[in-house]
Amino acid sequence: MGAAKSSDERKDEVDQVLDNLRRIVHMLYGHSRRVERLAELTSAQAWLITTLSRMETTKVSDLARAMHLSPSAVIRIVSRLEARGLVVRIRSSNDHGIIKVALTHVGMKLAGIIPAIPQGLLLKGLSELPPDRLRAVSEVLESLVRILGARELTPRLFFAPVANLPASDIVDRQGRSRPFPGGGHDPLKRLAHGSGR
Repeated sequence: MGAAKSSDERKDEVDQVLDNLRRIVHMLYGHSRRVERLAELTSAQAWLITTLSRMETTKVSDLARAMHLSPSAVIRIVSRLEARGLVVRIRSSNDHGIIKVALTHVGMKLAGIIPAIPQGLLLKGLSELPPDRLRAVSEVLESLVRILGARELTPRLFFAPVANLPASDIVDRQGRSRPFPGGGHDPLKRLAHGSGR
């Protein structure tokens, strides 16, 4: 009888884990759809706009740090937003090698109507966790990735086609990352300096 009860308790815990994962995915997906309908933006683009609205004009590296993304991922998002006239790249007057990013007037207006970003809530909450709790969350997620056999997959932004990779990596058709051929010839690095689209 005790073994049956233990088995039931284990099933309840597994159910709770699955339900919590469903809640998280549902919230992220729901936000992504709302932003897409409201402003025709991906969740990653909306996140960049809201982050940049708090930082004003800033370097790509500082924006990447604030978003917990690689600079190459941020550059790709910036390029798409620049093509829509929502952000601009500004070359520093002191150092011509430094490119800063700012919202246009239209981008600023858009930032005011974008709903709260779940990723921002996640970052804030995770940053405030005590170190042992944060380590526990990290270990649990690592276990889930291992269970799903997803360790080789490239970490992509939620519901967006942008991978969070170092500038020296590319992604193959299966979504796995590998070093960019030729090392330093990554075209994304050219985008960081404002040459190319």
